[in-house]
Amino acid sequence: MGTVGISFGSPIGGTGFNVSQTVSQIVANLQNVETPWNTQLSQTNAQDTAISSLGTLLSQVSTDMSNLTNFQGVLAGKQGSSSDPNVIALTSASSSAIAGTHTIVVNSLASTSSGYLNAITNASDTLSGSLTIQVGSGTPQTITINSTNNTLATLSAAINSAGIGVNASILTDANGSRLSLVSGTSGASGGLTVTSSVTDATTSTALAYNAATAGSNASLVVDGVNISATSNTVSTVIPGVTFQLLAPSPVVSGSAETVQVQILNNNTAVVSSISQLVSDYNAVISAVNAQETNNTSGAPEALFGTPTLAMFQEQLLSSINQTNTQGNIGNTTQLGFNVNTDGTISLDTSTLNTELNQDYSGVVSFFQNSGSWGLGFSTTLSNLGNSSPTGMLTLDLSSNNAIISSLNQNISSENLLISSQQSSLTTELNLANQTLQSIPANLNNMSEIYSAVTGYVNPTL
Repeated sequence: MGTVGISFGSPIGGTGFNVSQTVSQIVANLQNVETPWNTQLSQTNAQDTAISSLGTLLSQVSTDMSNLTNFQGVLAGKQGSSSDPNVIALTSASSSAIAGTHTIVVNSLASTSSGYLNAITNASDTLSGSLTIQVGSGTPQTITINSTNNTLATLSAAINSAGIGVNASILTDANGSRLSLVSGTSGASGGLTVTSSVTDATTSTALAYNAATAGSNASLVVDGVNISATSNTVSTVIPGVTFQLLAPSPVVSGSAETVQVQILNNNTAVVSSISQLVSDYNAVISAVNAQETNNTSGAPEALFGTPTLAMFQEQLLSSINQTNTQGNIGNTTQLGFNVNTDGTISLDTSTLNTELNQDYSGVVSFFQNSGSWGLGFSTTLSNLGNSSPTGMLTLDLSSNNAIISSLNQNISSENLLISSQQSSLTTELNLANQTLQSIPANLNNMSEIYSAVTGYVNPTL
């Protein structure tokens, strides 16, 4: 603790001293006890920032791995193509689809039953009668016309709200307006049977029903098997694959064209995901390497030389080089991973694509099988990170938080003590200063009393 000097000037000068400045000097000396606490607090906070940053970077690597180890993730994705997209358009291929080639011949498309009532000139004419509608083998439903549905518009609305399985609308052209009915079920099972006794009451004209299109199933041959489909959207023939029938196969040289539908593993998406994994992993390693240097001020980085950094780096590098005990792929090198001298990874996408084309199931096993490299690496990430309550970074943050809390409590307690001492010092020094400032007046009073008693006058006063 330093020494505080108080300048009183002449003892009898009456000038006193600067109380505020003196108290500030004393308080500053008292606060020196907090210096090591504040230094440790600053260092611990800096470590927390660095650890949290590593945790954030590592969590992104964990997310990348989840996409590869998840059974429904990127490795389950499929893509496909049609040799004649004018006949068949591939809509989707789910994770349950199996890579392979299928042959399809489209003989005819599915159609949806539809029809209409005779046209009337004035769409607002009042209607009367009833309309009976049956969809396929379902129960006939009768719509009786009354004051709530006696125009084309209100009759159409009544049919739609009745839940019959028919879509009603009004078609208007140069010949007038007519009620159109379209089955809600495509194919033969959705055929419409309609009986109309509807009359235009304004003109006394009967509005007969006219069948426009009969409902029929699509006819196609898939891998040599004759298939009848109620819809042109076919999703139950090839497992996991949905395709759209757009037109009958054209006849080429007297024979219907055979369309090739190819289902492929989505190698492009897998390469992209693994490339992202490598990039995010390298970001973690670069952050670790950066902690092994000095900052721009020449001081060591927050985690320099700490057990946390050493253990984190050792376990991460050990895990990336771990041998795979499942499947044909023994290590990451076979997937094109090359570990550089600084711990980062270079990815040879050509090697990766070759492995995907030659042994896709082996790549899946490498990431997803029990005891695989993928699951082992994911476990390491969880054990190291701050997303798990037992992760190494989580425990380090918890330990640091306890230290920070203790340091803040020490500083707070010391500040309270110093504040109390400051108040006491200010009171005492103010009293002392008042005493010093009153000395000349007291001396003068004493001289006057002495002169009055003795008759002597001190020439110095």
